[in-house]
Amino acid sequence: MTQTKLVFDPFSREFFDGPYDIYARMRDEAPVYYSEEYDFYALSRYADVAPAYRNFATYSSARGLDLDTVRKGEISSYKTIIVLDPPEHRHMRRLVSKVFTPRAINDLRDMVDAQIVRFLEQVDPSGFDMVHDFSAHFPMEIISEMLGVPPENRTQLRLWTDASLHREVGQIEMTQAGLDAVVDVMRFYYGLVKERRAHPQDDMITKLTQAEIERDDDQPPKLTTMEIAMFASLLGGAGAETVAKLIGGAPVTFARFPDQWARLREDRSLIPDAVEELLRFESPNQYNVRYSMRDVELHGVTIPAGKPVFLLLGSANRDPAAFDEPDVFDIERDRSGAQSLAFGSGIHSCLGAALARMESAVALGHMLEFMPEFDVDFDNCTRVSMQNVAGYDHVPVRVRPRPQ
Repeated sequence: MTQTKLVFDPFSREFFDGPYDIYARMRDEAPVYYSEEYDFYALSRYADVAPAYRNFATYSSARGLDLDTVRKGEISSYKTIIVLDPPEHRHMRRLVSKVFTPRAINDLRDMVDAQIVRFLEQVDPSGFDMVHDFSAHFPMEIISEMLGVPPENRTQLRLWTDASLHREVGQIEMTQAGLDAVVDVMRFYYGLVKERRAHPQDDMITKLTQAEIERDDDQPPKLTTMEIAMFASLLGGAGAETVAKLIGGAPVTFARFPDQWARLREDRSLIPDAVEELLRFESPNQYNVRYSMRDVELHGVTIPAGKPVFLLLGSANRDPAAFDEPDVFDIERDRSGAQSLAFGSGIHSCLGAALARMESAVALGHMLEFMPEFDVDFDNCTRVSMQNVAGYDHVPVRVRPRPQ
């Protein structure tokens, strides 16, 4: 049978609905893929993606993390940690990583537990949407509580974030609604930072207004109001989206592999392993885009300097050269070999990874109590169409009645 031409389009419905078949062909047929339509390159094999994440000198983040911003090549004078390369990145990360120490994360557990219970208690077990009624809410509440966002503003911030990430099929650039949402988010956080400078509280934004950072230029050691606002915007968006998509899609995965949910019911000590396998199997972040700083030759293909390069961590996490039976969801998978790239790798590995893991583990624990057996309405599950982010926006669930 003649196989169709291999086309990888990260803005297509085929991609949004699940790119794993395309990834498999890319790994086999074009491990260094070139898109004639969009003029980018893409790496899909674990052996190429993992070192590329660590090689910031070759694959730079300074122009942004999505195709539109990388192609435009506009480097903002206001930089946030996610688009910094060393040495600036090192100084900023050293400062903000103090917020995410193991002790600091553990101190948040009671608050995390309370927020998860609050939202789970509100759903109707006879029929609810795992995303809209549960997973979309508690992660934003948690990160907002940490930042110091007033409760009345949290839902609007989540909606603005979703609008900024949304892409219609074939759409690369942000919509006007998305651009307006970005402005609204930045305006909100800028005002909140100014408020915390004038009236300090016990929250992360206040701590950042008081902190000093080592710099390699003649700028003052204090973070500017815009720098803090940009970091808060980044953390508020990433901190909410990752867990929302991971937990929102978890019932779909477990319903397709029911033996794994049964195993988890039997042994709660496997919850951290289940979180890791969910992250590998359905990574909420499917890719990041980098900018090639020099010519790179891989697998007989030369990636010229100055090109956008997709690092397809979603493909790398399903690479059979790195993981045994990668398309099988197995919470007891041997993790002594290749490590999941769900949170990136190297200097830009996700700062909030430990928090996301803890939130997800707590949520799974409560889900096991609330919905020990459940059904998913697969026909009415729908996936998001977003930049970088993958997952579901509707997952209808019904909890099976407990035996009398």
